Amino acid sequence: MDIVHGVSITLAELVDLRHRVSEVKLFSAAGRRSPLIGLHHSRLRGRGIDFDQVRAYQPGDDVRAIDWRVTARTREPHTKLFHEERERPVYLLLEQSQQLFFGSQRVFKSVLVAQAAALIGWSVLGHSDRIGGMIFGDDHFRDIRPRRSKQNLLRLFDQLIQANHILQTAAKPPLPRDALCLMLRRAREVLRPGSLALVLCDERSLTDAAEQQLSLAARHSDLVLLPVSDPLDHRLPEAGFLRFAQGQAELDIDTRDPALQQAYQQQAQQRQARWTQLSRRLGIPLLPLSTAYDLVDQLRLHLHQHQPGYQK
Repeated sequence: MDIVHGVSITLAELVDLRHRVSEVKLFSAAGRRSPLIGLHHSRLRGRGIDFDQVRAYQPGDDVRAIDWRVTARTREPHTKLFHEERERPVYLLLEQSQQLFFGSQRVFKSVLVAQAAALIGWSVLGHSDRIGGMIFGDDHFRDIRPRRSKQNLLRLFDQLIQANHILQTAAKPPLPRDALCLMLRRAREVLRPGSLALVLCDERSLTDAAEQQLSLAARHSDLVLLPVSDPLDHRLPEAGFLRFAQGQAELDIDTRDPALQQAYQQQAQQRQARWTQLSRRLGIPLLPLSTAYDLVDQLRLHLHQHQPGYQK
């Protein structure tokens, strides 16, 4: 299969994105998270703790942490020490469907999702967290559990590339309206409390059912929303009469019709407003991405806008 730049992705392209990680600080510094990733650290959604060591009991230690086996063996009170779990599981929830196989600017929306996933994936590994993902499309679902290894990230890339290339080689039925909901429901089954999940999907994929699943997931996990769009999703070109076909169905429209233009733009504005309202209601970051601009430039701008004290 011929790979056309911007239409389909390659492994070399995803691997090369590791060189652009330094251009956008998704993680501020070692041991300190950026304003975008890992925003919410409540007691309910804490990372959890790992056993560290046993030492002699000291006044003020929590008696509930006493190691009774060591205490009985040594006949001196000993207590268990724990440390915060250092490796955080990060899930990339990635859409690769026919509705993303489109783009009028720099790249197709499906490619933009893959590029963003690669950039975030390399950033996660650089911060010593575990990276995994779920990829969903018109008739497939792939699940790669998080691990802190380059091999696991490359495995995710391999599955992502396979799903991406399917879009070019075969005609698929439209994505079911509840596909994002089904993926989120499956994600909730494996997301541990304190996990971070980044949702990269088409702007058009948000439904009532998907919104409900996002609300449920946000109770125990940190979420970041990255809906992807193309300029033609928001405004029709003034190209005159156009014919659209899907299977046996055909549709003729006049893109210069003012009423049609206005109705089309209103629908796009309603979709954008719905994402914004969801983000505000759940208190989670919203980072919309467009095929019209460079990925790193967009993420850098979002990062700046989420800094404390930022004013539009």
